[in-house]
Amino acid sequence: MQVGQASKELHISEQGQITNRFNAAIGNMGSQSLDIRLGGIYALQRIMQDSARDHPTVVSVLAAFVQQHAGSSTTSLKETVDVGAFVHVPKPDVRAAIATLAERRTDRDSGTVVDLSKTDLRGLRLTYRASIQFPGVDLSETDLRWADLDGAYLRKANFLYANLENAYLRKVNLVGAHLAGANLAVVSLGGADLREADLTCASTLSDPETGESQPTDCVVLQYAILDGSDLRNAKMTHADLRNADLKGADLRGADLTRSDLTNADLTNADFRGANLTGVNLKGAKQTGALGIPRRG
Repeated sequence: MQVGQASKELHISEQGQITNRFNAAIGNMGSQSLDIRLGGIYALQRIMQDSARDHPTVVSVLAAFVQQHAGSSTTSLKETVDVGAFVHVPKPDVRAAIATLAERRTDRDSGTVVDLSKTDLRGLRLTYRASIQFPGVDLSETDLRWADLDGAYLRKANFLYANLENAYLRKVNLVGAHLAGANLAVVSLGGADLREADLTCASTLSDPETGESQPTDCVVLQYAILDGSDLRNAKMTHADLRNADLKGADLRGADLTRSDLTNADLTNADFRGANLTGVNLKGAKQTGALGIPRRG
């Protein structure tokens, strides 16, 4: 009986200590001092490690911190990027919060979604690779131009209307990801796993004369690098793949209805079982490609 009571009192004491640490960390994150804000972020990281119960709350707090301090993509997307002079990167405390989220134990999330939607994350760089864990992350309408997330685990992530122009996403796991309406022009996705990903149009408009629905806000993949990528069963209807590099890509079972592959490099790509209805293959390199109907 006494042992049980002592254990209960110890648990209550430990929870009280964690609550005090949490409150102190939140206070530090509101400081005007960068060093103190960073200290608050790392304090929350330790709480996540020490308390599975508080893990989901910390995840939500860190995501909200990023959204507040990184700035809105609504503003950043209005800015024209000068490729030759692009130097924008998120602030140090924003990068620290994202890194903390990326390294967390996802098995403790308890259904919590990391919400980084509508955020300015241009030029985001994380200095490690294998531990970038963002399954199911909400990056809808986020500005990720020139971001580097090579090797990240982004299974079932939401990139609806996101701008990933010139981003580096080589060997990422995007299985089942939602990329409808995204801008992926000049993105580097070599060796990426995009099985069953949704790269379709995000909306439709009705033709006032015919009443027929016309797809709008379709995925842009112009000049995208997709060499060796796995696109099996991906949905890519009406996708703009002009001048894309699809050398050795696996597109078996993919739906490419009315996609534009003008001048794309399809060397050794596998299209067996893919839906190629209405696909534009003008000028495309087809050497060694499988599953593409040959014209007589």
